[in-house]
Amino acid sequence: MIIKIGHRGVWGYKPENTICSFKKALEFDIDMVEFDVFACKTGEVVVIHDYRIDRTTEEKGYVQKKTFEELRRLDAGKGQKIPTLQEVLNLIDKKVKVNIELKGEGSAKPVYEIIERYIKENGWKKADFLISSFNHYDLREFNRFNSEIKIGAVIAGIPIGYAECAQKVNAYSLHASKEFINKALVDDAHKRGMKLFVYTVNEPEDIERVKSFGVDGIFSDFPDRL
Repeated sequence: MIIKIGHRGVWGYKPENTICSFKKALEFDIDMVEFDVFACKTGEVVVIHDYRIDRTTEEKGYVQKKTFEELRRLDAGKGQKIPTLQEVLNLIDKKVKVNIELKGEGSAKPVYEIIERYIKENGWKKADFLISSFNHYDLREFNRFNSEIKIGAVIAGIPIGYAECAQKVNAYSLHASKEFINKALVDDAHKRGMKLFVYTVNEPEDIERVKSFGVDGIFSDFPDRL
C-alpha cells in the first residue's frame, strides 16, 4: 500500500502551507500531510516553504530576519496568513500523520520542543510525526533530541552510494525527486531497511511510472489523483 501524502497541504487546490490548504487536505483520503517550517527572528516556528517571503507574499526579505508580527501581517495567498506550527497541529489534530520538513538554521530544537509538548499534553504519539530535511546535519541534531521519532532524508539527485547518505543519519525514509528517481535507488533503500518516498508527483503518467519502481509513498499537490 502506497502512503499518500498531501504536499504543502494540497497546493494544487489552495495556497501552499496555509490553514485553508490543510483543511482541504483533510477532505481527501490521505495518510499524511507535508509542510515546511522555519524559526523566525523572534523564535516562533512558522509554516512556509521558501527562505524568502518574495514568492508567496506581497513583500520581500528573509523569513528568519522577520519577526512573527511582521510575518503575520502578510498575505500568504487569498487572504491567508502564515500559520504557526502549533496552529497546523491543532487543526490536523491527529487525523493524519504529519511530515514536518525542517528549513533554515536552528529549526531542529524548537520543532522538537513543540512536538514534545504535543506528545505529553495533547495525545499525539511519536509515530504521528516524520521529520525531514535536505540538511542531514539538522536531522542528526533532531535525532539527538529524540531518536524515537522517525526522520526522512531528502535528496535532489541520485547520490553516489544511493541511499547510503540516509542510512548514515539513521533515517526511516529517503525522499527523492521524481526527476532523478530510478528503480536501483528504490531497491537500494529497501535493501538498507528504509522506505522510499518520491516528490512531487502530479501527472498521471508520472504517478504510474514511480509506482512501477515500487516506491512506498508519494507526495502530491493533487493527492486525489493517487
